[in-house]
Amino acid sequence: MLWDDQYLYIAAELEEPHVWATLTEHDSVIFRDNDFEVFLNPSGDGHNYFEFEMNALNTGWDLFLPKPYREGGKADNSWEIPGLRTAVHVNGTLNDPRDRDTGWTLEIAFPWSAYASRAPVSRPKPGDEWRINFSRVEWRTKVEGGKYVKPAGEKEDNWVWSPQGLINMHVPDRWGFVRFVDQ
Repeated sequence: MLWDDQYLYIAAELEEPHVWATLTEHDSVIFRDNDFEVFLNPSGDGHNYFEFEMNALNTGWDLFLPKPYREGGKADNSWEIPGLRTAVHVNGTLNDPRDRDTGWTLEIAFPWSAYASRAPVSRPKPGDEWRINFSRVEWRTKVEGGKYVKPAGEKEDNWVWSPQGLINMHVPDRWGFVRFVDQ
């Protein structure tokens, strides 16, 4: 992670022997593919937080949650991140089960201005802390008819940066902290 006056930058390298993705429409439910997810709670109070998911096709889903689902919160899928910049590089061949891939890398540039529309957020100052977490969803697949398919009844695997203690990313008080520094 890096930051400057305009953006919070996040990059990730995801190891995956078979890189695949199917969802191409913005705001699709991206975790139905293998994905990478970012959760941001600028105030740290567990309310007014943001989620962004993306897959290896560089398809994104951005949403705002005024409060967690367990508190009766409902996701606002109409929220968009104006000025968002993303990129994906596949180290292998996307959606080709005939070979073995290394994985994929992603880069995201979140503009600070995007958050001000939904929460009292300004660009952080050195020393500020935000709650943040990262999630990786990966599905087991098999090959049928030359394509990757998810076996019926199989659950996805989930990895997180800051352990939740349960399979539910929508518990912001269990997310880690990021402290913004100027060095």
